[in-house]
Amino acid sequence: MPPAGAGRRFFLLLILGCGLASILFISTFRAQPQGTQQPGSVVSPATAHHNDISSDTLKGHVIAPRLGNETIKAELGRAAWKVLHTTFARFPDEPTQDEKTALQSYIHLFQRLYPCGECAEHFSLVLEKYPPQVSSRSAAAAWGCHVHNVVNKRLHKELFDCSKIGDFYDCGCADGEETASGEKKASTAA
Repeated sequence: MPPAGAGRRFFLLLILGCGLASILFISTFRAQPQGTQQPGSVVSPATAHHNDISSDTLKGHVIAPRLGNETIKAELGRAAWKVLHTTFARFPDEPTQDEKTALQSYIHLFQRLYPCGECAEHFSLVLEKYPPQVSSRSAAAAWGCHVHNVVNKRLHKELFDCSKIGDFYDCGCADGEETASGEKKASTAA
């Protein structure tokens, strides 16, 4: 017969183990953000809040310091606009709410993390005055061209004819290409 102290410790450990197992079991049924939970899916505590990006995170202070090298700044700007315009040109014609939120979040985070601090500061003012338009591919592309022209005007650069922005920034779209979800779609340049 085990000593009374050992039995009591075993009983307390058993209760503690059952309590911990119950907490872990119950926590797997926490609600996911609306529209993201798949039937039969379980939310792990590590990923439960990945879609909850606060406004402070999206619209917080610029992270990068000043970028003094004008050559690198110009190269970075051209590359950044290519990424943005290509993103807009490949955005869905009829995006879901999740896709709209993703693009809007991406634009704000792109601005905050942009490697040229003073450029990011200027672009934050542009975003305040002209919030991202994400209702469709054409809305995103037109908005992107407009804000690019706002920046170009401030920098005393040539303005784009927004009706021809798709000619300048080729989306690389191919007729009948497959989307990431495996759907076939026809190409349309924005």
